[in-house]
Amino acid sequence: MCNVAGKSLVPAPYDRQVTPEQLSALVRAVVGGAVERGALSVDVPADVVVERPRNPEHGDYATTVALKLAKQAGRPPREVAEVLAADLREQPGIARVDVAGPGFLNITFAQGALGQIAVDAVTAGESYGRTDALAGQRVNLEFVSANPTGPVHIGGTRWAAVGDALGRLLTASGADVSREYYFNDAGSQIDRFARSLVAAAHGRPAPEDGYAGDYIGEIAGQVVAAEPGVTELPAAQEQERFRVRGVELMFAEIKTSLAEFGVVFDTYFSEATLHASGALEKVIGTLRERGHVYEADGATWLRTTDFGDDKDRPLVKSDGDYTYFAADCAYYQDKRNRGFDRVVIMLGADHAGYVGRYKALVAALGDDPAQNLEILLGQLVNLVRDGQPLRMSKRAGTVITLADLVEAVGADAARYALARASVDQQIDLDLDLWSTQASDNPVFYVQYAHARIASLLRGAADLGIDLGTADTVDATQLAHPREVDLLRAIAEFPRVVTAAAELRAPHRVARYLEELAGTYHRFYDACRVLPRGDEEATATTVARLWLCSATATVLRNGLAVLGVHAPERM
Repeated sequence: MCNVAGKSLVPAPYDRQVTPEQLSALVRAVVGGAVERGALSVDVPADVVVERPRNPEHGDYATTVALKLAKQAGRPPREVAEVLAADLREQPGIARVDVAGPGFLNITFAQGALGQIAVDAVTAGESYGRTDALAGQRVNLEFVSANPTGPVHIGGTRWAAVGDALGRLLTASGADVSREYYFNDAGSQIDRFARSLVAAAHGRPAPEDGYAGDYIGEIAGQVVAAEPGVTELPAAQEQERFRVRGVELMFAEIKTSLAEFGVVFDTYFSEATLHASGALEKVIGTLRERGHVYEADGATWLRTTDFGDDKDRPLVKSDGDYTYFAADCAYYQDKRNRGFDRVVIMLGADHAGYVGRYKALVAALGDDPAQNLEILLGQLVNLVRDGQPLRMSKRAGTVITLADLVEAVGADAARYALARASVDQQIDLDLDLWSTQASDNPVFYVQYAHARIASLLRGAADLGIDLGTADTVDATQLAHPREVDLLRAIAEFPRVVTAAAELRAPHRVARYLEELAGTYHRFYDACRVLPRGDEEATATTVARLWLCSATATVLRNGLAVLGVHAPERM
C-alpha cells in the first residue's frame, strides 16, 4: 500500500468498483496514509461510516469522519476534511470529493466505477453479498425447540422462518453457525402426552391436563399398529411404551414438517441424554464448587439473585426430581463444552421471565452473559382470513399449525411473511393477501421481478445477443439516472446483509428486496433494454443486460437468505 500523497492507496479492487464497504475501507486507508506521513495526528478509526445523501446532487456517498477526528486532531473539522479530500481525489474510481457544511465529505464515484458494480455482482454470483464481518465467531443458534407433544404451532413456525433466515445471514457474514433444536423428551409434559395417547387408544376422553386434537388419536393408532399388544400391558408398561413410541412418532412428524418448510437443523439435542449422561449432577457440582448452590426447604437452589435475578431458582425439588432449570444449566454448559463462544436462543414473548434466570446461570458458571449469551424474544402471530381471525386448526384442535399456514399460502409466502416483520412486532398475517398473485403481495412482487428479468435474459438469448465477458462489457454506458439508482441499490446489498446479521434482523433483507424490485421496475419502465424490430444490439444494450442480470443475482441471493425460491417463470 502506497501512503504518499497523490498516489493510489488501494490499487485493487478500487480501480474496478466502489461499493459502500470498499469506500469505507478506502476512506479508512486514506486516514491511515495521512497519519503515516504526519499530515494528521489521530488514531485510525476501526470503521468509517458512509451513507447515501438524501440529495443525489450531494454525491453518491457522504461521511462525517472528519468531524469525528477533528477534536483528536486538534484542528477544525473542515481543515481535517480538506486533508482527506485531497487524498481521496487521487484514488481510482473517485470522480469528485467536496467538503460541505461543517466538514462533511461528499464523494462521487467515477462513472465506470459505478457501472462496474453490476459486472462484479454478476461475476461473483452466489457469493455476492457475503462478507467476513463475523468471521471467527462460533455461534450455536437454537430455535423452534417445540416440545414433541404436538405439531409445530404458528408461533414455532415464525421462529422456524426467522431462525433459519438468521442462520443463513450469520453464515453469509462469515460466522461459523450450528443450528440446533432442543427437544424436551423428559419431564411432566411427556407424561401427560403419554397418558393422552393411552386414553385415545382406549377410546376415552383426554385427561384433564392432557393433550387434545385429532393428531393424538392418529399417533395412538400408529402406536397400536406398530405394537398390537400394547393396550393389554400393565398400566405402567403400557404408558411407557406409548411415551417412547409416541414421542418418536411425534418428533419424526415435527422434523418432516420443518424439512418440508425448508428448515433442517445441524443438531437435534435430546433433553433425556442430559439426564442419562449425568450432566445435571455434574453442572450442579460445578455450581456448588463455585459457591452458588445452597439447600433450603428440602430442595437444592441456585443463588441467582447474586446475578440480578428477582429470586433464587430451584435445581432439585424436595421430592428429589430435577427441575427444568437444572437441565437448562446442563444444556448451556454442554454447548460451551462443544466450543461455541456465543449461545443464541430464540423464544416466544411468553418466555420473557426466563431471560433473567438464564443470564444468572451463565454468570454463575463464570461466563459473561453480554458476550456468551443472547436471547431473542418474538411476538405473537395472528392469522386472518376474510377479515376474521383464525382460531382453530383442522387437526391440532386448539392451535394453528405450520401445516395449516403452508396449506393456506404456500411455503415461500409463509416464510417471507414471517421473516418480513421485526420479531418484536406482533403480526396480523392476512391469508387472503399472501395467497394472491398480485403486486400488493410482497413476496410475489419480489419473485415477479426475478422472473421478469429471467424472461428478459431468455429473450436476449433468443435474439442472439452476445453479452461478452466481464472484461469486454462497457460499464460506462450505465449513466441514466434510473440506471444509477439501480446500481446504488445493488451496491448496498453486502451492507444490508451484514447489518441484518449483526442486528439479528432478517426483515431488513426482505424490505431491501422490495425496494430493489421497485427500483428495477422503475428502471425497466424508463430504459429500453432489448432492441426492437431490426435494431442492432449496442454497447448500451449489453451493459443494461448485465445490469439486469446483476439485479437478478441480488434478488436471488437475498431470497436465498430468507429461504425463499427465486422462480424463473411465474
